[in-house]
Amino acid sequence: MTSIASNLQAVNARIAAAAKACGRAPGDIALLAVSKTWPAKCVAEAADAGQRAFGENYVPEGSDKAAALADRALAWHFIGPLQSNKTRLVANAFDWVHSIDRLKIAERLSAQRDAARPPLNVCLQVNVSGEASKSGVAPDALAALAQAVSVLPGLRLRGLMAIPEATDDIALLKQRFAQVRALRDALNGAGMALDTLSMGMSHDLEIAIAEGATMVRIGTAIFGARA
Repeated sequence: MTSIASNLQAVNARIAAAAKACGRAPGDIALLAVSKTWPAKCVAEAADAGQRAFGENYVPEGSDKAAALADRALAWHFIGPLQSNKTRLVANAFDWVHSIDRLKIAERLSAQRDAARPPLNVCLQVNVSGEASKSGVAPDALAALAQAVSVLPGLRLRGLMAIPEATDDIALLKQRFAQVRALRDALNGAGMALDTLSMGMSHDLEIAIAEGATMVRIGTAIFGARA
């Protein structure tokens, strides 16, 4: 077994244990392997071990890997900040985009998605920590953005994504993740049908799962520390 395969096994065990600890089914939490900066051969190793969903932060790198591994039937998620001049490539190289935080980006993805392909799954990134340096729509502007994105052709609004501030304060992280869940629930209460909470990474996946995460984004614990 390769180190990537054994790391995947360990991460899946952590997910299962975290789910059971809060009375959830392990199968309700999807693992997104964050492969940014790692070469296609590492993605192939993870795919050989059964992993199918991969997250990328950089448009050229991610689209190149998706093309190189097109015969693997993998799902590619774009999770980084997205500039307007990169939307055309993302619209058709990826299956998901987690980082929509303004309508202009969503409109461009909608217009540029190949009509012959299934709708592009999208999440809205919410800045629950209020950090000026971090992407994401403000919580009080989320409802309007969600309503506008939900009616765009070529897109399927699936849920919310968040990256709380880096902290060892467990209570604060719980609060942040709970806020994302509450925002999702409020949107569903207003008539939407969002099924995805993309939150939790290598250091805090257990907290995120306890607060309702349906997809955790794990890089370091699978591929190792980046140089």
